[in-house]
Amino acid sequence: MTTQSDDRSPNASSRAPRRGLRAIVAIPLALVAAIVLGFIGFLAQLRNTETRPERPADGIVVLTGGASRVSDGIELLAAGYGKRLLISGVHRTSTMGEISRTVQESQALFACCVDLDRSAVSTRSNASETRRWVHERGFKSLIVVTSNYHMPRAIVELSHAMPDIALIPYAVVGEKWREEPWWENGATFRLVLSEYVKYIAARMRVRLADLGINVWAEAADRPSGSPPSPRPATAQAN
Repeated sequence: MTTQSDDRSPNASSRAPRRGLRAIVAIPLALVAAIVLGFIGFLAQLRNTETRPERPADGIVVLTGGASRVSDGIELLAAGYGKRLLISGVHRTSTMGEISRTVQESQALFACCVDLDRSAVSTRSNASETRRWVHERGFKSLIVVTSNYHMPRAIVELSHAMPDIALIPYAVVGEKWREEPWWENGATFRLVLSEYVKYIAARMRVRLADLGINVWAEAADRPSGSPPSPRPATAQAN
């Protein structure tokens, strides 16, 4: 006599491999979908035009590494959008005079209202040095000047380092970005994809740090006596 459990056992054993196969297929598909949706969300944050901030702030920070960031920051300072300007990520051998010569019309502002940070070598250390500067000055709000493709990651790092400071983005749009769609230029396409990967890594690190898990220690966190990596006078790897 065949029992009920015996009748079901062949079907149950045949269904098990199918469930396993579906799981094997579903996991990569879900991962791909998450990456694609995340990339779309990242692209939605990238501005295509430069828009002046809606209101002034206590200070302005320029994260070096892209064309016209410093000049745009100086223009905001000259227009009264901040009391002082920090240029973060300046090469240690650069002087105020060398940098001011690149913005001839505003050299007077460098003498009174501009500070240089020569310690930062990455977006993460930009955030650390900016936090120190902001707290020393007693500022409560900050305009952030960096390239449009770099802005999402910069805001992640800066907001994590300074949750008590109001951040106002000012995205600098480069000439190549204006001249043609980013997906039609190979170099710009690779830049956007690379920045998306860095943005995801920054978000993951910040979330883990909020849970008390400190991962991905980087060269930017090395002691100040360590030699910096070589780079152009006012550029960093952003």
